[in-house]
Parts: sequence; structure tokens; C-alpha cells
Amino acid sequence: MSPRRLVELNDIGVDQLRHVGPKRRAALASIGIDTVFDLLTTYPRRYLDRTRRVDVADLAVGEEAAVWAQVVRVRSRRTRQGRSLVEVTVADEGGSLDVVFFNQPWRERQLAVGTWAMLYAKVADYRGRRQMTNPVVDVAVGAPDEGRDPTRVGRVVALYPASARAGVTSWELGGLVEESLRRAGEFLDPLPLEVREGLGLLDRTASLWGIHLPGDVADVEPARRRLAFDEFVRLQLVLALGRRHARAQARGVAHAVEPADVAVGPGELVDEGSSLLRRFLAGHPFALTRAQRRVLGEIAADMSADLPMHRLLQGDVGSGKTLVATAAIAVALAGGRQAVVMAPTEVLAEQHVNSLRRDFTRLDVVDERVLGGRRAIQVEVLTGRTRAPERRRILAGLADGSIDVVVGTHALLSDDVAFAALGIIVIDEQHRFGVEQRAVLREKGREHSREGRDPDVLVMTATPIPRTAAMVVFGDLDRSVLDEMPEGREPIATSWLDDEDECWRVVRDEVAAGHQAYVVCPLVEGSDAVEAASAVAEFERLAAGPLEGLRLGLLHGQMPGADKDEATRRFRDGDVDVLVATVVIEVGVDVANATVMVIEDAWRFGLAQLHQLRGRVGRGAARGRCLLLGSAPSEDAQARLEALVATTDGFEIAEIDLDQRGEGTLYGARQRGRSDLRLARLRADEDLLVAARDVATRLSERLEDVPELVEEVRFFVGDDEADFLFKS
Repeated sequence: MSPRRLVELNDIGVDQLRHVGPKRRAALASIGIDTVFDLLTTYPRRYLDRTRRVDVADLAVGEEAAVWAQVVRVRSRRTRQGRSLVEVTVADEGGSLDVVFFNQPWRERQLAVGTWAMLYAKVADYRGRRQMTNPVVDVAVGAPDEGRDPTRVGRVVALYPASARAGVTSWELGGLVEESLRRAGEFLDPLPLEVREGLGLLDRTASLWGIHLPGDVADVEPARRRLAFDEFVRLQLVLALGRRHARAQARGVAHAVEPADVAVGPGELVDEGSSLLRRFLAGHPFALTRAQRRVLGEIAADMSADLPMHRLLQGDVGSGKTLVATAAIAVALAGGRQAVVMAPTEVLAEQHVNSLRRDFTRLDVVDERVLGGRRAIQVEVLTGRTRAPERRRILAGLADGSIDVVVGTHALLSDDVAFAALGIIVIDEQHRFGVEQRAVLREKGREHSREGRDPDVLVMTATPIPRTAAMVVFGDLDRSVLDEMPEGREPIATSWLDDEDECWRVVRDEVAAGHQAYVVCPLVEGSDAVEAASAVAEFERLAAGPLEGLRLGLLHGQMPGADKDEATRRFRDGDVDVLVATVVIEVGVDVANATVMVIEDAWRFGLAQLHQLRGRVGRGAARGRCLLLGSAPSEDAQARLEALVATTDGFEIAEIDLDQRGEGTLYGARQRGRSDLRLARLRADEDLLVAARDVATRLSERLEDVPELVEEVRFFVGDDEADFLFKS
């Protein structure tokens, strides 16, 4: 029989395995396992080495241990507080152990007398007897009619993400996986032999056996690394093909840039012959930091080439990304071309418009259609709320080239938006947009522009992304990092408080000193409407209580657009002392006089989001403070808040956040394709990721040599993207 291709297993339903009837099939489907492919890519979450199993008689109080024992007694009752309590006694040949489960009444059914199970937890002493509380349980042998031979428990037991609710045990999954592997036989390996040997990787068959049925704990890591490499190489091949396709189709614009102009500082001499970039930098009140000059140099080098720029600009909140982007826009405008700035919210779009109009005041561009041959730079805004007559005027100005810069939201993606000569696209807060939306704008530059050229694309994000994650999520973009803050910008002082009185005292003191504050209400499970109700209730509580007498404003996502704009304007103008809001302020509200950020129930937020919210304050001359309010109900939540207090370095926070959350579905972060990062660990496996990028780049030039790998990539990315990537 020829070796089996991995994707073939997706055509084999789990009902073709023994002991899987309609009921079992439905139970497996409820946890996302429909095919043998799903089964074999459901990997163990951890392993128990039975050679280290502790006999009940040898258990020591205070240690974490795994025991293999049989249930000899079980009963359930209610505590005085009304909580359910299941009390189980298990035993092996040497002794017995008490096990208690709080609020898990289903354990009485799961652990019937006679059941054999593996239990893992810390051992405590309760009234002179050893006891485990809420241990991890993996049932091996249940009732006689659904029993499993206990001798099947090997020296190393793989523990799968089982579901008691669905009635699927880790032991059952292990049995199905073993049957699948034995019946599948040898697997075809899509990686060329020289790649495997060069990187010291196992073959596909050995890796699948090693991850699911290791003979020894030492077998697991080599198997995991091989399968992690497969995940990385598929992702990187998609990105390499995308880059190759973009290069082959590109018709870019080579902008004229003098390298010396990048280094110009405020007040330097300019004349009528000076470039727009030089005049802009010389007239700007702030000198570029070293990091800004370096990044602007990278951008200028891209823009002077005839291939279109595709660059990610990463910088912490307040690092000066907007200034760099404005300088890049100046380069495009100098050549008679236009610019687009796309923002995720109308509030942020308005902010960009105001900033660009201010920065381009007293600057002009060549236009032979006007008397004198020069005119002021025209900046307009286009959103879903732009009225029809104004919209028609803006569309006409973009089409004839009399409007130089348009700032907008998703409204810019409309088919009727066309340009005379689009030179650059700037996308702010990239994480709010999908890959497809970026591609739509890029295509618009060629197809909806008289010049028919690909515009340069500059993608900005204030959400720091670890280098390894950027290689996966934004691997089709070159990367620039602003890792230096402007001179005089002090780090934000962050405190974690349980004392509400102290928190509101700080807010009152700052308002008394002439400053303003934000109060962010917690994320609430459910709809945006529930979250809005929470903000309204907290606004009313604070106005009538801790912050009585202060001028409070309210801002949440359920408000009409005009009301949101008005609330933001009043806060920006200083008519409001304290803005009570939801996370709608995470992006786009930039008020230099705001010095305090209070985040209620801060444990409910992710670390990256907390850092973004904190960055809304301390943007003026006065130092900012961030107050994290409320206790943390779990160790993970406590670790998040402690990390935020410990550092203001966004890139360090991004690394900590990646460690805490795990990789997740980074295809999901790219907003396309099937989940394909299940075993790979970005920080720990950076060497594999770099190697996978190199291998994928080489293989993308000779796809005919790796048809099996191409088949797998097609399977993982889906038909539409596969057709786009492989059509050439």
C-alpha cells in the first residue's frame, strides 16, 4: 500500500472506527472531531509518566502527584452554603485516598463504584486523612459494558482535552487515536529528505506516533518539533507565495527622495527648491528621534524603489508613528500623487484630519491648473456619515487630483472611490482590519487610479507584536520598529488598588490641579448593549457618589455617532472633567490634558488591551497615572496586572502577553484559513520559525518538486486563497 497522505484522513469519518456509533459520533462532533484528520490533529495537552506514578500508600501531604486507583465509594450532598459536594474514596493495593469535588455534581455519574481512573492534584491533610480537592481526572475503565482493559495504560499516558459535558473521556480519545494510527499505516512525508536531514527532523510517521503514543517521555519533544515545523512551513509558504505573487504583478512608483532630507531638523534652512519632505521636517516643532530617523530612512528607501512598499510600522503608544507616516505622505505628495489614511473609527479619522491639516499648514504642492502653479495641500475626511453633497464633492476632488489626502473609515472601500494618482496608503491600527481589506485598498490604487500604479502601503499599529508573531501574522510585510520615546515623555505610573476611596481621591486631586481623567468600565459578558448599560449605571453611581460635584461625561459604543462625537469633543475641549467610557476610547481619543486612567475590574481585560488603554494618558507635559481597580480572581489575572505594574515597555508586555495567552489561532489573526498553530510555540520555537521561513522561500520557487506540500497548503488555507496563490 502506498504511503497515506495526511489530507486523505479528512475524508474518513470517525464513524468508520470501532465502537463509534451514532451516539459516539455526535459526542465527538460536539468537541470538533468529525474526521480521522480532526482526531489525529487533536494533540495531547500533557502526559503522565506511569513509571513515576505514586502508590496511594506513598502519597505525601503537600506534593502534587498522579495516582492510578479504583473508586470504592461515592456519595453526593449539599454543603451548608448550598454548594454541591461529591465525596469519593479511591484505593489501590496499598491504601485509600479521599477525593472531593465542589460544584461538579456530574462527577457522581462519572466516577461510579468500580471505575479505574488517573487522578492528579496536590495532596492535603483533612482531619487526619489524605485528600485531593478537584483533581484532574482521566477515566480509564468505567462500567463493565463500556470497559477498557487497564493493561492498555502504557508507561506514558497521553492526556487529551476531554469533555465530561459531551461524555468523551481522554481515555476514549486515546483509544481512537491508537486505532487510527495502526490502521492508517505509513504516512507520506511532504518535506524533502534533504530538508528533514538538514534540520534533524523526524519523518511524518514517527512524529505522529511520537506525539500520541510515545514509548518514553523523551520521544515527545522531537515529535512535537517536527509537527510544529510543519505548521510553520505551511504558514510561511503561504506568505512566500503571496510575496512572490505581489512582486510578479507589481507596478510601483519610484518616488524622488533625497537621503539627506530625512535627517533635517526643526528650523533648518529651506528655500523654494527644497523638497516637500525637507520643508515639512524643518517646519515641524519636534525633532525626530533616532528611531524615527532610522524608520523614516527605511520607508524612504522603499518609496524610492520601483517596487511598491509593503511595510509594518510598529511603535508603542506615544512613540511618534503619526509624524513618520506624515513625512511619508509628504514624499508621495511631492511627486504629484495622493494619499489615503484609513482609520478604524470616525473619532480617530477626525483626529488624523486635524493633525494633517495642522502639519501641512503653510506647505504647498505643484499644480499647473492654478494661477502661479502652486496651491495649499487639501486634506478631506470621508466616513459613513459624510452627507451626500459633501461626498460627491470629495469623490470628484479625488478623481481629478485636486484633493491630496483623504482620511476615512471603511467608507473608503466603496467602489465609487477613485483617484487621479494614488501614491501611498496608510492604515492605522492594523489589528482592526483584515488582510482582505488591506488588499482591497491596494487593488484600488491600481484599478481605480488613472495612473494604474500600485501605491505604497504603510501599516501602523500601536499594539506591540513580538517579532516571532509578526513573522507569522504580518509575514507579507517588511517591519520597522519605533523603540524609542520622544524626549521629555515620562513613563506612566501604574498602580493596582483594592481601595476605591484612594482611587477616587487621586482622581479628585488631579481634577483640582486642572487635569482630566478617564474611567473605563469593565468588559461585560454578552452584547454591546449590556456593556453600555454597565457604563451608564457606573456613570450614575459616580455622579451621585464618589465623584459628585465633578463634571462627568459618558461615552459608549451604543451611542449614536453624533452623540459620541459630541462627548469626545466636550472632553477634548475641557468641558468635562471625567469621561466614563467603555473600551471605545481604546483607540482615537487623544487629550493631552488627561492624566489619570482608572480601569475598573481590570482583571477582565487582556494585557495588550490594558496597555493600550493606559497609553491614552500622559500624552502632554504632565505625567500620567493608571489605576487598576479591583482584586484578581485567578493566578493568570494576577500575573497580568502585576506585569502591567512592573513595566511600561510595550514590547516586553507583548512577549509576556504571548506567553500567557499562547499562540491561539494566528491564522485567525490573519483573518483567513484553517486553524494551524496547535503545537508550535512562537517564542520557544523561534529557531524553527526562522528555518521554516527560509525553507518556504526556497520551495516557493520550485513547487513542482513538493506537490504533497502544495496539497496540504491548499487544504489549510481554503479554496479561494489557494486559487489566488497557485494560479501562476
